[in-house]
Amino acid sequence: MRRLVPFLLLMYVLAFLDRVNIGFAQESFQADTGLGDAAYAFGAGIFFLGYVLLEVPSNLLLRRFGARRWMARIMISWGLVSAALMFAHTAPVFYGLRFLLGVAEAGFFPGVIYYLTLWVPAAHRARVMALFYFGAPLAFIFGSPLSGLLLEMDGISELHGWQWLFLVQGLATVAVGLIALRVLPDSPGSARWLTPTEKAALTTAVAAEDGEKEESSVLRALRSGRVLYLSLIYFVIQVSVYGVTFFLPTQVGELLGTTVGFEVSLVTAIPWVCAIVGSVVAGRVSDRTGRRLPVAACCLIAGAAGISGSVLAGSPALALVALCVAAAGFIAVQPVFWTQPTAFLTGAAAAGGIALVNSLGSIGGFVAPNVKTWADGVAGSPSAGLQVIAGFTLFGAVLIAGLGAWQRRTPQPGANRTGEGLVGTEKESRIR
Repeated sequence: MRRLVPFLLLMYVLAFLDRVNIGFAQESFQADTGLGDAAYAFGAGIFFLGYVLLEVPSNLLLRRFGARRWMARIMISWGLVSAALMFAHTAPVFYGLRFLLGVAEAGFFPGVIYYLTLWVPAAHRARVMALFYFGAPLAFIFGSPLSGLLLEMDGISELHGWQWLFLVQGLATVAVGLIALRVLPDSPGSARWLTPTEKAALTTAVAAEDGEKEESSVLRALRSGRVLYLSLIYFVIQVSVYGVTFFLPTQVGELLGTTVGFEVSLVTAIPWVCAIVGSVVAGRVSDRTGRRLPVAACCLIAGAAGISGSVLAGSPALALVALCVAAAGFIAVQPVFWTQPTAFLTGAAAAGGIALVNSLGSIGGFVAPNVKTWADGVAGSPSAGLQVIAGFTLFGAVLIAGLGAWQRRTPQPGANRTGEGLVGTEKESRIR
């Protein structure tokens, strides 16, 4: 954890920041380029179409070539494309570069999830994934003030602030990709900081779990009903995440009655501090009790309540509190969710199945901004879209309850041993 998680976390911070920095740039970007709300929403979401197309092949190539080289390739290529967004003065260029950004980043997130299954035994996985998921909140906690400062560099060297934003954050990603070539081992067997005894112990523990999992065939995993159902749940989660994050800086700016800049970026960071706390609590409760899905459902219910409450609150302070609850809910649910596919997939099936869940689920990132903009326009109210997003989030809790019923009818091998299934028995909890 000390050797790998901090660096993986840094990589995810940059990944999430390069993905959503368009939200910070929205106001000035649209003002300087003349793009309307619909064009912005389409460009923000088209990232996920490129992402979806190459998720599965990218993750299978990661398994073949190793995490070190493939993760570095992903980061360097997406950093260069992200920096190139500084030239997106027209809608076609904006659409094309956002699409290429998704193509370049495809495979990063499911690659990390698969990579962690090589290192972390199942009983500890929710907590480790919760630490990795700090990347999204940290991208806002530290990236928000940085983005605000970069936006205020408007006019320096005859560049707009949003151009500085894309350029600096893109080149930072390239630099970390180059470092990954030196510091990221492919597997426990190639880690120079483990002794031979430690390598053998960890490899044996993970291999023993893999031998008891249900699915190792990549083709069967890709057409598995359970994998497709998990993809649907993840789709709803991503609608919740990006229905809020792509518009959060602008929403906070409206609450404060000011434009997006350094002040707004500082306030925008507050909900993500709450998201970190929520992730820690959800991960620990999930690991200690084994009740993965009830914890996940509660997180989504809280997320739905927070999203809805952010537009119904009678004051900016209450709206900010509601956004804190929303961020805690839809971020904390994700590391708990990912214990489900990793509980029954192994080998190539894990690489392909995890990538399929992430790719189909990521379509939610394309749907979210477009649905929100459409709902706002139809209702003639800027709050209508967020209420629709809240409905999606609540529907996710219903889907998780359905998954629980499915798993009770079809018990999962090893679920009671590792806590990876829906519920652990009281005896199992005492043993752990």
